[in-house]
Amino acid sequence: MSMNPKVIFVVLDGLNYSVARDCMGYLNGLVEQKTASLYALQCELPSMSRPLYECLLTGIRPIESGIVNNHIVRLSHHDSVFSLAVKQGRTTAAAAYHWMSELYNRAPYNAVRDRFTSDTALNIQHGCFYHWDHYPDEALFLDAEHLRLTHLPDFLLIHPMNIDDIGHKYGLDSYQYRNSARQADICLSNYVGSWLNDGYQIMITSDHGMNRDFSHGGSLPEEREVPLFVIGDGFSHQPCEIQQTQICGSICQLMQLSHDKPYIRELLAL
Repeated sequence: MSMNPKVIFVVLDGLNYSVARDCMGYLNGLVEQKTASLYALQCELPSMSRPLYECLLTGIRPIESGIVNNHIVRLSHHDSVFSLAVKQGRTTAAAAYHWMSELYNRAPYNAVRDRFTSDTALNIQHGCFYHWDHYPDEALFLDAEHLRLTHLPDFLLIHPMNIDDIGHKYGLDSYQYRNSARQADICLSNYVGSWLNDGYQIMITSDHGMNRDFSHGGSLPEEREVPLFVIGDGFSHQPCEIQQTQICGSICQLMQLSHDKPYIRELLAL
């Protein structure tokens, strides 16, 4: 790893583990070639988006964070990867759903003010946020790459929504849901090589899965089992058990940030 390690964190909203394993040929091709590893993990409860964004980015379970449903609109009360990075002089960026802006920058979201953000005083210093669930993943990845090449962030969050949106319309057992995962995989195939060449460690996961009722929120395995792909020389690529609450701390470890978050020592090559 470089002396100034950087991380790209991709959250593919609503992606069930088995669909990631079965449908994402590019990422699983990297796994076959032993340049990436795929792990299964269980999301925290409730298996809902905003509570689990907070869990992924702060390491705090929803019941403890107080973000226990999607309708709680307020800033996070906890240190996040964003706040820790900014306090330690690193640059942050996100191409993400507007709930991320509400958790870490300003709440409530004002599209005119917040959709395009560039303010080094904020936790997410450079942002391109969207508020349409059907906003095309292809456009979102372009937004992210623009942010990356323009601002050279040390931490970049990329958060597309189409898999979740399609899951709510057609359910887990639909060709539409599986094809949305395939499309995200194709998008990723256009960028991962460049990210690695530019020295980024890459983590790709999901907040929650999807059920056969076109929803999520409970404790069914298909709602809770999500993938974690890791790509880069900062990872051990060895078998290990992973908790969703350890993702935040593991990113901080990769970035060599001072922090008090739990992390997965066995996942990292440090």
